[in-house]
Amino acid sequence: MVSAEDSQSHSLPYSNSSNSTRFPQTRITYYTPPPSSAKVPRSMGRSMRTVRPSLFQTERPDKSPAIFGNLTDLVIDLRLDELANKSPVNMKTSCSDEIDAFLDASQAISDFSACSSDISGELQLLAGLPASTDAVLNSEPKPQLLSGLLPGETFLTDIIEKISPEDLQPTIKLCVDGLQCSSIAARRLAAAKLKILAKNRADNRELIGESGAVPALVPLLRCSDPWTQEQAVTALLNLSLHESNKSLITNAGAIKSLIYVLKTGTETSKQNAACALLSLALIDENKLSIGACGAIPPLVALLIHRSNRGKKDALTTLYKLCSVKVNKERAVSAGAIKLLVRLVEEQVTGLVEKAMVVLSSLAGIEMGREAIVEECGIAVLVETIEYGSDKGKEFAVLTLSQLCGNSARNRGLLVREGGIPPLVSLTQTGTAKAKLKAETLLGYLRESRHKASTSSP
Repeated sequence: MVSAEDSQSHSLPYSNSSNSTRFPQTRITYYTPPPSSAKVPRSMGRSMRTVRPSLFQTERPDKSPAIFGNLTDLVIDLRLDELANKSPVNMKTSCSDEIDAFLDASQAISDFSACSSDISGELQLLAGLPASTDAVLNSEPKPQLLSGLLPGETFLTDIIEKISPEDLQPTIKLCVDGLQCSSIAARRLAAAKLKILAKNRADNRELIGESGAVPALVPLLRCSDPWTQEQAVTALLNLSLHESNKSLITNAGAIKSLIYVLKTGTETSKQNAACALLSLALIDENKLSIGACGAIPPLVALLIHRSNRGKKDALTTLYKLCSVKVNKERAVSAGAIKLLVRLVEEQVTGLVEKAMVVLSSLAGIEMGREAIVEECGIAVLVETIEYGSDKGKEFAVLTLSQLCGNSARNRGLLVREGGIPPLVSLTQTGTAKAKLKAETLLGYLRESRHKASTSSP
C-alpha cells in the first residue's frame, strides 16, 4: 500500500524513481509569478458569440461538438426569460458559504475522492469517506515489482511480514537501536525495516510508535544520503496513518524536517513528504503549523515540471491546508493561481478536477479572485464550461459565481468572453448542481444589465 511500489506504474501511490534519478539531490527555486507587464496578453472575446459556428469547433478537433453550438439568439433569449420568471435567487449568500455548502454536499468532490491524491485507502477510511474504485485499484500493491528497496530487501520484506507477534517487539527494538547506530548503512536498513513493518498493519504502526522509533526517524529526514532520507520519510508516512502517531510525529519536530524533504529530496521523497503532511493536516490545528513553517511554497513548486503523481499529491495537500484563510493567502502569494489556471487549461486527465477544486478554494478570498482574473482565468473557466467534464463544469461555474458575485467588472469580463451561451446551455443539460449555479450566475448578469439599463439616461 505504501512502501511496496511499482516503479513502472504512475498509478501506484508511492512509485519510486529509477536508480539513475534517485541519488542526485536537487533544490527547487520556488515559482515567482512574473510582473503583469511581462505576462503574455491573452485576447479577450475569443468566444464572443451567441451562435457558435462550426468554424469555431475546428479549434478543438478532439472535442465533440458542444450542444450550445445550435443555440440561436431567440432560444437563448427565451431561456433567459424563463429563468427570469423563476423565483429570485438569493444573491446575498456569501461566496465562502457557497463553496463550503457545495463541497460538503458533494460526496463525489470531497477530500479523498475527486480531490484525492489516491495515496492510501486508509487515509480515506480515516476521513470517514468511502474509497473510490480507482483509488482501490491503484493502491493495490504489486509485490513482484517492488522498487526503492535496499539490496536484498525483497527477501527481507517476505521475512519481516511473516514475523510472529511474539517476535515483533524484539524486532522493532532492534530496528530502533539500529536507527541510532553510527553507520549510515545500518540506519538506512533499520528505517527500511520499519517502513515495511508499518506498511500494511495498523497494530504494527501502534507498536512502532510506542517503541520510540519516531524521534529516532525524524533526524534522518535531514540526512545527506538521499536513499536513507527516502526510507525515513516513507516510514514516517506509514506511521502517520495511525491516529495516535500524528502527535508523536509533530511533537518530534517532523513538520519542519518534512518541509526540508519537500525542498531537497528525490522525487519520491518529495511526494511522500507531501502525503505525510496531508496525513498530519487531518488534525485541524496542524494546518496552521504546517503553513506557518513554510510548506506552501515547496508544495506549489511541485506543480512545476514534476510528475503527475507529484502534482496530484501537491494539489491534495494544498487543498487540505487551504481550508485555512491564511494558508490561502500564502498559496496565492507563492504563485499558485497561475499554475492552477494552466493545469485547468491543459485539461490533463486526473489533474484538471483537482486543480479546479483548489482554484475554487482560493477564489474564496479577495486576493485569490484578483489573481484569477489577472491570469485570464475567466476565459479558461468559460472554456471548461464548454468542454470540461461534468464535475469540471460544476467547479468552473462555482468559481465564476465567486468571481462575479460582487464584481460588476468581472461580470462584464464574463460576458465579453462569451459566457452567456454556455451558461444557458448548462441550465438545460448540466448536472443538478451545475444547473443551480448556472442559474445563479445568470441572475448576477441579469442584475448587472438591469442596473445598467435603469442608470442610462
